Formats: sequence, structure tokens, C-alpha cells
Amino acid sequence: MENKEEDVGNLEKNEIEEVEEKAELEKETKESWVPKTKLGNLVKEGKITLEDIFNSGYKIKEPEIVDFLVPDLEERIMYIGGSSGKGGGIQRRAARRTVRIHKSGRRINLSAMVVVGNKNGYIGIGFGRAATNKETLKKAARNARLNLFPIRRGCGSPECKCSEEHSIPFSVTGKSGSVVVKLMPAPRGLSLCAPDEIKKIFELSGIKDIRMKSRGQTGTRFNFIYAVENALKNLNKMRL
Repeated sequence: MENKEEDVGNLEKNEIEEVEEKAELEKETKESWVPKTKLGNLVKEGKITLEDIFNSGYKIKEPEIVDFLVPDLEERIMYIGGSSGKGGGIQRRAARRTVRIHKSGRRINLSAMVVVGNKNGYIGIGFGRAATNKETLKKAARNARLNLFPIRRGCGSPECKCSEEHSIPFSVTGKSGSVVVKLMPAPRGLSLCAPDEIKKIFELSGIKDIRMKSRGQTGTRFNFIYAVENALKNLNKMRL
């Protein structure tokens, strides 16, 4: 029993140390950040907020702007790649591998997608391509921050009729390639009726309950994810 208590205590101590190290690293990053754009200077001086940026139509060109204004940002890797498993079927991987035959030999490229969000109405999806896994994920995370956008939330389900922002206010469709996605409001407690990879997008955007229908070649993960992104962006285009 004493050994177990010691192990639990060590785990808690390690977690606290990790949180403190992360906070110190974020503080150092904010202090050492030198803005390269006019918007970056306004953000560092505290003269503009994230809502003002989207309302004014500014384009974010520095990922540090998002890290500065959204300190609680989280990121998840979308598993878009795949390889043949030992017992057959496809084993999902973080990066998709493509091989191009050249006269000098085989050239391998890796591509990946990352989604970032604060679980409170802001989300971004980024795509990256490079020769190594580390660089691919780094590019995807950077592009996800640059593509950050707000999401309109609400409760448009006739079964619920509450005033909380746990779902979406109305049904909306999105399209990318052959994939068409329809997102529909859901009552509180229904949870996320969507595939596992798409759930990551809804979780980081702060949506807790939603229904979804899709048609087309949904096996193409790129188009499936971009169709959901297009539907979420269309929420902001409609006027109530």
C-alpha cells in the first residue's frame, strides 16, 4: 500500500512539474516573440482582441498571434494515413505516405493534418507536407493556427429548446470534392454522433451534442475533414 501511495504521489508531482514547465515555456515564448506584422504589434501591445480580429476582417499571418491570444489552445493529430495491417485491413497512421519514382530513385513525401481549438468556439484545421514526420506535423500545426476561425454555437434542437451553447443553432451543409456533409442540432445528452476522427473537431470546437449525415467518398479523409470544416464555416454565413 505504501509503495502504491508513493507511486501516485510521484505521478502527481511529475504532472505538476510538467504543467509548471509548460507555463514557463509559454511565458518565455510570449516575452521573446518579436512580431513581424502590424497585426502582431497590435496584439502584443494589447490593443486588439481575437474577436476584433475576426470582426475587422484581419488575416492572421503569424501563428504566435493565436498562441498569445488563446493560451489554452489544444491540438490533436488527425489520422489520415494508413498501411496494411498484420491480419488484413488498414492500420491508421498520423501521416499519409506518397512515393514518387524519379530517375535518381524513390522520393518519399509525408502529409498530415492537425486540428487546434480551445473548446470554446474557436477551431482551426491545418495541412502540412514534408519529408519527415516531425516537420510534417510542425507545418500542419502552424497552418492550423493560421486557419483559426470562430464557430457559432447554440441549441437549435426542437427536442431540447434550451438556451445553452451545447450544439449548433440550425442545420447546415458542407462540401469538399465528392463528399457532402450535413450537420444537425441535437438535444442535450445525445453526445457526438460522428466518426472518431471527426469527433476531435467537434470536441475542440466546444460542441457537445450533434447529429451528422454524409455521402460520397468519405474514405478520402482529406475531403471528409474539409467538408466538415466547410459546414462549420457556413454557420457564420447565415443570418438569423
